[in-house]
Amino acid sequence: LSVGKRSFAMCGLSMWLNALETGDSDIGVCGWILVLFSILLTLLTLPLSIWMCIKIVKEYERAIIFRLGRILRGGAKGPGLFFILPCTDSFINVDMRTITFDIPPQEVLTKDSVTVSVDGVVYYRVQNATLAVANITNADAATRLLAQTTLRNVLGTKNLAEILSDREEIAHSMQSTLDDATDDWGIKVERVEIKDVKLPLQLQRAMAAEAEATREARAKVIAAEGEMNASRALKEASLVIAESPSALQLRYLQTLNTIAAEKNSTIIFPLPIDMMQSFMKH
Repeated sequence: LSVGKRSFAMCGLSMWLNALETGDSDIGVCGWILVLFSILLTLLTLPLSIWMCIKIVKEYERAIIFRLGRILRGGAKGPGLFFILPCTDSFINVDMRTITFDIPPQEVLTKDSVTVSVDGVVYYRVQNATLAVANITNADAATRLLAQTTLRNVLGTKNLAEILSDREEIAHSMQSTLDDATDDWGIKVERVEIKDVKLPLQLQRAMAAEAEATREARAKVIAAEGEMNASRALKEASLVIAESPSALQLRYLQTLNTIAAEKNSTIIFPLPIDMMQSFMKH
């Protein structure tokens, strides 16, 4: 037992010597006394105290260690195994994975005085765990609130047509603005997407009526162009038939063939107009 305890003591001593080397030199005389007292107390209570000193962080986490209220030099620890002093050290785990949240629907007044409701989604992750802990109280809540205000500010400078057609540009502008604003918090905004743009019901009806009127006007123009092209073709056909009188008779026979193929009881007798004119003269 004495040999085992001596080996634990040597392991613990080397561990806390390493902790002292990475510690903060500005903790003062009282701080060093408390650190040495914590090390001595831990050595006296070995091997039970070793379980209070060994901490493990997962692959996607980082640990920020505070010694007497000061962040240790060297930044965040992990992933894996690290050691702390039981009485003077504390630590905070920071999740480094990408976090997703929805932006609640925001009532926005556009540049052309139209009220729309717009929502979106934001993807971000902690890039610097030390800044995320030391520079802001709650990085997640701050990023959510900043995303809402940024969405309002960006959409307030756009027309309704730009909001409906330039969603990618708006999302890229929001991402750049959020990334610059959260840089001091150790946050990296990876992606912003506009999910849905909801228009007032009256505006939807007005836009639908406008679109329907536009389609009807386009259909009338197309029909008029078709009539004009047909009239030109008929004019050219009449000139061809006028050059050859027998062509009209062939056209009569073709019409009769078409009618007979439909299996109906209609009988048509072509009567030349010249013959009718001779009767009308008499």
